[in-house]
Amino acid sequence: MKLAVLYSGGKDSTLALMKASKFHKIVCLISVMAENKESYMFHTPNINITKLQAEAMQLPLVQTVTKGEKEKELADLKKAIDEAKKNYKIEGIVTGAVRSTYQASRIQKICHELKLWCFNPLWLKDQVELLNEVVESKISAIIGGIFAEALPLEMLGKTVDKKIVKQLAEIAAEHHINPAGEGGEIETTVLDAPVFKKKVQILKVDKKTERHAGIYQITEAKLT
Repeated sequence: MKLAVLYSGGKDSTLALMKASKFHKIVCLISVMAENKESYMFHTPNINITKLQAEAMQLPLVQTVTKGEKEKELADLKKAIDEAKKNYKIEGIVTGAVRSTYQASRIQKICHELKLWCFNPLWLKDQVELLNEVVESKISAIIGGIFAEALPLEMLGKTVDKKIVKQLAEIAAEHHINPAGEGGEIETTVLDAPVFKKKVQILKVDKKTERHAGIYQITEAKLT
């Protein structure tokens, strides 16, 4: 089956892509760039890197920009998915949704309207297990955003490895947050993965912190 991946550039959509590609043909990526950093639907830190990531995977990218207004942004997503359907003859969509019923239900509704299959290979997966699978799958992801008081800002820019997974799991257990960031606690950016033909090399970053939140914004990068 020909599928497109809703791709944010983070660990979950990359892992979902890898799982789906074992049984189906991934023909393109769909990326939505939200101007609103508080978007209910879309990942925002380092979304600008998806073009390089698509090139690294040698996949075409359908990219659109949305103002990120609640519910209205869904119309922009639907247009992008419809474009992928027309241009790449996709039969379904892959998402990296894990527990967000808000996101999953709205994507499923769009897929139903466009007569497409919606595949969520990570749905309801234990979040610590998910983090461990990311590491074991050799997905090299850095923490590009922190938005939870319990998480140390020193994690910004760090690679998600066994040590970070253990730290996230311990903090999550104590403070009742989502270790994999399902509540928006963290955002990640993938620099390399088995499906990448080249690595993303960071050249310049703009690290910003404010109170208990921070962003590790990649401002310049290249493939190596």
